[in-house]
This record gives sequence, C-alpha cells and structure tokens, in this order.
Amino acid sequence: MSPASAAGRDRLALWCGWVMVGLAVLTAPFGWLFYQGFSVLIALVGLLCLPALRINEGDRPVAVVLLAALAWAAISTIWSPHHPPLDANQGLKLTAELVLYWSAWCAARRADPRLAGLALRILAWSLGLLGAWLTVEAFTWGAVYHALRNALYEPTRIDLSLKSLAEAAYPLALLWPVAAAGGVRAGAPQWLAIPMVIGTFALGLQLGSDAQVVAVFVSLIVGGVVLAWPRGGPKALALTAAAYFLLAPAIVLGVRSVTRGVPGGLQVQESWSMRLGYWSNTVDAIAEKPLLGWGLDASRTFSGVGLHPHNGALQAWLELGALGAAAAALFWAMSLRRLSREGRDLMAAAIAASAGLYLLFEAVGHGIWQEHWLAMGALAAIVGVLGSGPLAPWSTRPNRRSAAKSST
Repeated sequence: MSPASAAGRDRLALWCGWVMVGLAVLTAPFGWLFYQGFSVLIALVGLLCLPALRINEGDRPVAVVLLAALAWAAISTIWSPHHPPLDANQGLKLTAELVLYWSAWCAARRADPRLAGLALRILAWSLGLLGAWLTVEAFTWGAVYHALRNALYEPTRIDLSLKSLAEAAYPLALLWPVAAAGGVRAGAPQWLAIPMVIGTFALGLQLGSDAQVVAVFVSLIVGGVVLAWPRGGPKALALTAAAYFLLAPAIVLGVRSVTRGVPGGLQVQESWSMRLGYWSNTVDAIAEKPLLGWGLDASRTFSGVGLHPHNGALQAWLELGALGAAAAALFWAMSLRRLSREGRDLMAAAIAASAGLYLLFEAVGHGIWQEHWLAMGALAAIVGVLGSGPLAPWSTRPNRRSAAKSST
C-alpha cells in the first residue's frame, strides 16, 4: 500500500472514530428524552461514514439474505392493500435504512482503536449514569421528566409522561450488556453494569412495564449460556431464534386452543389481553395467505391487529408470508451462529444477550419495521462490533515531536 493510500485510510479511521465518540456522547440523552430520534441519529452516523461502507467476504451471506428479503418486501407491495404516498413508502425507507445502518456498522469496525476505546468508555459511564438517574425517576414518578416534557413540548398528562418515560428503559435494557462488556474491554469499571441493570429493573417494575423487568433476567440467562458454552451456546440460540420465526403462528394457535378450554377464559392484564387478541386475529389472517402474505405494511389495514401485530415474527408472516418468515429466521440464525467461539468471550456473550433482548421486545410489543426500533438494533450491533474490535488506550497516542525526532 502506498503512503498516500495509507494516510487516507488513517484519516478514515480517525473520522469514523470521532463519529463513534459523538454517537457515544448522544446515546444516553437520546435514550432518556428522544427515544424515537434514534432513527435520525443512526442514519446520520451512516451518512457521515459512507466511505467506510464495505461488504467483506464474511459478511456476504448475511448481506445476501438481507438484500433478498428487501427485494421480496418490495415485490410484495404489488398486492399489498396499503398504498402510502411516496414519502411514506416502507420499501424506500427500508432500502435507505439498510444502506445507512450497514454503513454505521462498518464505521464502528473501521474506527481508530484509541477512539473506539474512548467511545466505549464514554458509553459505559453515560449509560451507568442514565441507569442511576432512571432509578431516581422511577421512585419520583418521573417528576423531572414530566416537567421537561411540559417545558419542551405542549403540556401533557402525567400518565402519558410516565408511558413515554417507561420507553426510556428500552434503550438501556437493550444496550447494557454490550455497553458494559465493551466498557470493561476499554478499561471502564465493571461496576457500571450495576446501575444499568438497576435502572432498567426499577423503571420497569415501578411503571408496570413487564417486558423491561423480564429483560433483566433474560439478558443474564442468555449471556450466561453463551459464556458457559461459548461454542454450543450461540448455535442453540440460533436454532431457537429460527424456530421462533418459523413456528410463531403454530405457537399462537396452540396457546389459543389451550386457553379456550379454560373455564371463564384466561384472566390476564388488559395490555396482555389486547396482545392475545392481536395475535389471534393475525394468525387467522395468515391462514388466508400463508405463502406470499398480504404484502408489505398490510397489517395497517387490519382493524383487529392495530397498526401492527405487536410481534415481529407474526408481522413477517402476515405481510411477507412463509418466504419472509424464512428470510428472518435465516438472518437471525446466521447472525447468532457467528458468535460461536472456541473459548469464553465476554463480548460475544454480551452481543448474544442484547440480541436476545431485541427479539424479546420485538415479540411482545414493537413493530418489525418501526424506524426507531430498527435503529436501536443497529446501535446494539454497532456497540457490539466496536467492543469486539482492536482497542488501544488513549495514552498510546503518538507524540508528534517524538515522531519528528525519530524521522530525522
């Protein structure tokens, strides 16, 4: 490689590194106050780092699956009953997101090792502080958050503020495994994981958000499995994820047949009762077009499922049919299979834990195409690859005077 090209690559590494530092600085504030703004933030990171966009040989299988799924989703718009204007076209949005989010992920892989370490330390400390602050918010019923919402936006009811505040636990819950493990690799204290976990648990418990409470245990179990069985654990998770996407309609049908036999019906909270209704109506619609599905974004036209079925696997089946569900199953199986190691790897275990949490949250509430949720998944992947790459302490920054003397 010529000196000129080497210098160009170094400039790209430094640029990507500083963008990662900026992303680390903004993650906690966005997680607390602008949760849905992550779609803009990650897209901006990808746009700024487009020169780093690469598809390496090891990435090609996953890239092929994603591109094939995107093409199938675009084709399905032909028979979809949902016909949005051009600026709201889901196929165009998904195309842009795939390019920009992949670019942001490549930027993390390309980042200068010193700046990558700095970004991970900043992220670990900021999410640790966010966890501590969310614990305070949980036991003061979001007093500060409610006041800020009223100041920044139009005045709103306290119950609506609390509902929005509960969503702040999603970024923290999703990111804490990779942020804590990456921080440890970069030299941040291990105990920063404690306020992250407590903040997630306290906010979910106090505000009645069951998913965040369950998430703490799921992350510890999944991460523990991969840490204990570094070779077989990821393979088992890959099979589990694939089975979830492929068998989701059958699972719902089985649960429905069992609950119908319960005298007086199944007694659950209202939010879960609504979800069970969405899922039941969804599998009925899937049964009408199981192979091809109803088309991209078709779930918006079904009155019995809300804007989406509140389950990623069922939404894939409903809109893209068996082919779309198979593509999703293949993507997750291949991605998780790549985490298999010969020896124990803390970062691989953390990535698996965050992946498990992403699937958990998507299974009980989030729409599979929601921009901010896809961005959150991309952010977790970015932190994972940032923590898995080469890191260097800031003290190794070269001294220009020493370099000049040595050159003479």
